Amino acid sequence: MEIEVLEKNDTSMRLLIQEVSIPFMNAMRRIMLSEVPCMAIDEVVVIENSSMLHDEILAHRLGFIPLKTDLDSYNLPEECPCKSEFGCNLCRVALTLETEAGENTKTVHSEALQSENPDIAPVSDKVILVKLAPNQKIQLEAYARLGKGKNHAKWQPVSACAYKHLPQIKINRGKCDVCGKCVEVCPKGILINAEKRIEIHRILECTLCQDCMDVCPQDPPAVQVLGEKNAFIFNIESTGALPVERIILEALNILEKKCEGFLNQLR
Repeated sequence: MEIEVLEKNDTSMRLLIQEVSIPFMNAMRRIMLSEVPCMAIDEVVVIENSSMLHDEILAHRLGFIPLKTDLDSYNLPEECPCKSEFGCNLCRVALTLETEAGENTKTVHSEALQSENPDIAPVSDKVILVKLAPNQKIQLEAYARLGKGKNHAKWQPVSACAYKHLPQIKINRGKCDVCGKCVEVCPKGILINAEKRIEIHRILECTLCQDCMDVCPQDPPAVQVLGEKNAFIFNIESTGALPVERIILEALNILEKKCEGFLNQLR
């Protein structure tokens, strides 16, 4: 396997992965979506709520706030030694919210949530929870736990996770009459007309739509768009709950354990 980092920032990464198969790429994608755990609010105790939102809707909104996650300090509830449905300090984090509107309307953001552990807090302080009319009040306690995306979407650590074959574009110079139709139809501007010659620009942005092949008047088309069989571009975007690097490592560890378990069953 060969891996090259094409782009990287605080919340996303773009990789070029070569010498791997489609089943491996699909396994990694599905594990990131459904098996890598992260923190999310799972239980809400509403003490007072005079807002326009029902308690259930408010709890639902709280559950989808991405929370920064510390996988090394907390256990999954089903794996915690406490074996308690209420949880303990090793598998549960308590957050509180107490706010009241005065004489004017008040917009409550995620920054109003106060966590007992500063390391487990909303990724963004600007998520709108509810708007309070004058004199309305909310007081509640929320409990965050580790979970997996296969149980609920709020436990997915990635907001985007997709791959595609590494594009290959070949132009038959002998057949191409530079009519420009392929340039006009390309949605990503991959093909450009430069000095009576079709050139390829930013090939990694190609979506493999093959519109350029369909519009080419030559038969067979003078341009061919293919995807390399064992080379892929992998785009991963984190919700901010976990760094992208940690998501990838956790997915690889989970895949390794699944393979070991499968082999043990065969012995």
